[in-house]
Amino acid sequence: MESTKRLLVTGATGKVGQTFIRRFLAEPKFEAWTVRALCHNRKLDPAPRLEVASGSIEQRAVVDVAMKDVSHVLHLATCKETPEAIMDVAVKGMFWLLEAARDSPTFSQFILIGGDAGVGHFVYPRGIPVTELEPHRPYPGCYALSKVLEEVLLEQYYIQYDLNGCCLRAPWIMEKDDFKYQLSFGEDVFGGPRWRDLVGADKADGYVKTGAVPVMLDPEGVPVKRNFIHVDDLVEVILAAIDHPKALQELFNVCMDEPVDYGALGAYLEKTRKLPNVRVRTPYHSTWLDNTKAKLLLGWRPKYDLAKLTDAAFDYARPSEDPRKIWYPG
Repeated sequence: MESTKRLLVTGATGKVGQTFIRRFLAEPKFEAWTVRALCHNRKLDPAPRLEVASGSIEQRAVVDVAMKDVSHVLHLATCKETPEAIMDVAVKGMFWLLEAARDSPTFSQFILIGGDAGVGHFVYPRGIPVTELEPHRPYPGCYALSKVLEEVLLEQYYIQYDLNGCCLRAPWIMEKDDFKYQLSFGEDVFGGPRWRDLVGADKADGYVKTGAVPVMLDPEGVPVKRNFIHVDDLVEVILAAIDHPKALQELFNVCMDEPVDYGALGAYLEKTRKLPNVRVRTPYHSTWLDNTKAKLLLGWRPKYDLAKLTDAAFDYARPSEDPRKIWYPG
């Protein structure tokens, strides 16, 4: 019954979890639902229609308590490049969630937020768009491997138990001023590459003073195209996938309609904000994640393009009570 639906969100305190919960609780069609947020290192405060559970999904007892009376699961929890913990969270933790789901009399749907790290991101050269038919091809490191293992686990539960689930495979997720700081030549750079390591500290310090932004080049000197998604677009496609009949046991690439072309990005910032740009050769390659399937089957349309993503990040004024903090390495 509608009144008994309860959605468990793992990784609830992350950028996607917090944004999703706010948006979900404000959506009229879900007004009869309850959200249960599973928190580990950080906590949320309980609120109307928001329950809070604590603990790590690597512990079966924690998962069993969190899954009680749950009808839907949104699985966001991850731990990036942390070899000492990632298999316990990504593999064992997801296994306990899936085991609890298949045994639960109230369970209805499992939604996994996957990552394009599982198909190699921009590490491997490709000449055609990356669709959902692309074989798994993780780049070196435990995080990319974990994204493959998550998808495979879910797929096997489709086969073994006819589980109702879907995977939304996302590239790098941006919010607030993230996109601005991924372009920084300073120590405050968000994610990779670390531009100052590629150009040297002395040059990097000079670029910081002028506000210069990098234009990522591939090994042949051509500007790289790289996939992103804004957290607001990701949340909207999650909402679209909940109980959607065409999401049943499907994998969807979810991303901007076109990847960010670093050449076009540099030109846009120079035109709109008078920021100089610096061409930086890297070992990375252009990649184009194809989101056609999600748009066709789920009726979803991303709203962010290069200009909107850039302006949102560069115009964002971060409040003093919300300092930038990186919660995970890698």
